[in-house]
Formats: sequence, C-alpha cells, structure tokens
Amino acid sequence: MSNRVNSFNELENRCLEFSLNVKSYCSDVKQDMIHQDYILQVIRSSAAIGSNIIEANEKLGEDNLIHKMKIARKESKETIYWLHHFDESEERDFLLDEVDQLRKILSSIISKLSLNAQANNYTN
Repeated sequence: MSNRVNSFNELENRCLEFSLNVKSYCSDVKQDMIHQDYILQVIRSSAAIGSNIIEANEKLGEDNLIHKMKIARKESKETIYWLHHFDESEERDFLLDEVDQLRKILSSIISKLSLNAQANNYTN
C-alpha cells in the first residue's frame, strides 16, 4: 500500500507543477476577449487533474478511486483540447506533451486498478 501512496504523492506533485506551469503560461498569453474564456478553461481543467487525484487518495474505496482517476483523465483530455486553442509555441508544445504523459499515466493506473477490482470480484 505504501508504494501506491508514494506513487500518488509523486503524481500529485507532478500535477501541481503542471497546473502551475499552465497558470504561468496563461499569464503570458494575450489578454483579450477571445483568449479570456480559453485561459479560464485551461486553468480550471489543468488544476482539476491534480485535485481529482487528491480526492482519489481519500481511501473511500476502490470504486471511488477508479472513478476519480477517470475524472482526472477526462480533465487531462479537456486540457489538451483547450491548449490547442492557443498559438503554437515551444511552451505550449511542452505543456501539451506533459499533459499527454499525465493522461497516459492515468490510463495505465485505471487499467491496473480495474484489473485488480475484477480479480477481487472473482475471488470473493
């Protein structure tokens, strides 16, 4: 169990760093009517990735854990969508790469948790 907790703490920290990087990136984006909504959306969705992982760690059961991880993955996909609304740049591409890596990590975690849940259902 402690390995899972340590892994989640690393993932939480990586998500926090990512959302702070998105916030920093957005502070440099041109502040106009067109970008205003995109900026708010990408900041919200990027922060929601980590917040859902934190909620998943609350030991409310395996089903809740899987559900919150799926929401975090959904938020990562949404963040990818919103980042594509900004002009191409090295920083934007870095953020897109990082959020795609987070999405893949979450997909892997969800797959493993789902397999474990199925195995537990068969043994019970």
